[in-house]
Amino acid sequence: MTLLSSSGVIPEIASLRLCFYGAGSMAEAIVRGLLDRGLTSPERISIMNRKNAVRLHDLSARYGVQAAADDERKTAMLREADIVFLMMKPKDAAAALKQLRGVLTSNQLIVSVIAGLSIRTIEALLGQPMNIVRTMPNTSSTIGLGATGISFSPTVSNGQRLLAETMFQSIGLTAVVDEPLLDAVTGVSGSGPAYVYYLMEAMIEAGRSLGLTEEAALDLTVQTVLGAAHMVKATNENPADLRRKVTSPNGTTQAAIHTLDAHSFSQGVVRAIGRAAERAGEMGAEIERSANS
Repeated sequence: MTLLSSSGVIPEIASLRLCFYGAGSMAEAIVRGLLDRGLTSPERISIMNRKNAVRLHDLSARYGVQAAADDERKTAMLREADIVFLMMKPKDAAAALKQLRGVLTSNQLIVSVIAGLSIRTIEALLGQPMNIVRTMPNTSSTIGLGATGISFSPTVSNGQRLLAETMFQSIGLTAVVDEPLLDAVTGVSGSGPAYVYYLMEAMIEAGRSLGLTEEAALDLTVQTVLGAAHMVKATNENPADLRRKVTSPNGTTQAAIHTLDAHSFSQGVVRAIGRAAERAGEMGAEIERSANS
């Protein structure tokens, strides 16, 4: 089993066998992205979880992928895979990875989507150095508009790096960063959709309090956020510059911005993102302590 030919050229993803250990919404998003982009076929994908057979049956019926029915089949799928995606919950990661010692090999590419779990800890849990791609996608990946931070262990080849980026670009944008910066990625984009939803909640509530119907407040808020994001993307201008362009002196927008400043809006966002990044590091430390216990 090898992910690179003797010439060092990366093979087509379609020639590889992919195994997803975990069957949550992010696993489904990646599977759907790969299939929608035509990068692979359903029979090349296997998926498993700890005990939710109904979920596995649903995914198998929806996408045509293989689902593991028992422990023996799970082990066989893991051994046969060229790429193994670690998609389990952080609280379950240490115990699950310890059980994979002797099952996974250094010839495989391991892709982790587990928040806070470092490459060093993954290798310690698996009992050997591995080719590891550590990622931090966000929930917008489920509609193909995700943002994913990616880091690599030293043994990951250039071809494998390209392979990993190609797979995650099927569900959105990718950014390669040094591993210590993945906590920052978690703070900015990993948890980022929730900040935007929180802002939208407040905008909708304000609209209702000013007399708008629930439907009108929701529609206006959604279109405003969508339009603002598209404006940044389409013009390639700095958000601060766009904000200044729509903020007339002594106008309504300036009055609103002054009110936000009075409530330390910007500082609050910066501190919130910093705390999310800090919490990602704490989660990693908790997993590492669990791994050593």
